[in-house]
Amino acid sequence: MISIEVNLQAAIQAFISSGSHSPALDATVLMCHVLDKPRSYLLTWPERLIEPKQQLQFDALITKRVAGEPIAYLIGEREFWSLPLEVSTSTLIPRADTERLVELAIEKVSLLDGDILDLGTGTGAIALALASEFPSRKVLGVDLQLEAQQLATRNAKKLNIINAHFVQGSWFTPIEASNQFACIVSNPPYIDKMDPHLEQGDVRFEPLTALVAEEKGLADLRHIADQSRKFLKKEGWLLMEHGFEQGEAVRAILAQYGYQFISTEQDYGHNDRVSLGCWQ
Repeated sequence: MISIEVNLQAAIQAFISSGSHSPALDATVLMCHVLDKPRSYLLTWPERLIEPKQQLQFDALITKRVAGEPIAYLIGEREFWSLPLEVSTSTLIPRADTERLVELAIEKVSLLDGDILDLGTGTGAIALALASEFPSRKVLGVDLQLEAQQLATRNAKKLNIINAHFVQGSWFTPIEASNQFACIVSNPPYIDKMDPHLEQGDVRFEPLTALVAEEKGLADLRHIADQSRKFLKKEGWLLMEHGFEQGEAVRAILAQYGYQFISTEQDYGHNDRVSLGCWQ
């Protein structure tokens, strides 16, 4: 049997060789997952030997990570807005930059009465973050994939967030025409099918249906901007995440459909990431 410390060092070297940007963190997260222990345990007992069954599991995870499989898929979890979320290969992995969309939505929702709609909800990350911040509001999440709708529902139950509800369907299809929302948010597919980034990093393992859109990535953004007008309350806000080079194009779409007070906000890496407009 091999000690925790020796295993960690071997994993770190393997991840360095494979080009990981966070080899030590990757190794630590996987070891904590296998042992079902906090990071403090690894620091306190580095000389502890791990059991053969755990060794096999750890070795298998190293192999998958070296091949590029995302840590979130390997351990089945990712934190978003301080909420631990179950993830699966049927959904995108929640990313820190999307928390910027949540921040902006909070600013707008705070000034309005009414419910919130999250389109293409995936794991439920955005919807659950907003539901946790506004426990008196109803938050509805919609996703085309039944697996995603079920996953988001499980996340809400595990987090005991009772004001978020999730349904399956294509964009606005499952929503009654009479429903009106103070805020509509979405992180839709926005990558062009020819984009070389689809062959790099974590996105190689994520579902293409959640990544790629027609019209050079703008088709779903355009559809949401168009249809949201029927479901927004007067002075309600639409906020959409998009690619770092799409800000100008998305602002033009919002202007085309008559939104006011249009702007594009940057993510934590200072890239254009969220465009928003108010429906008057």
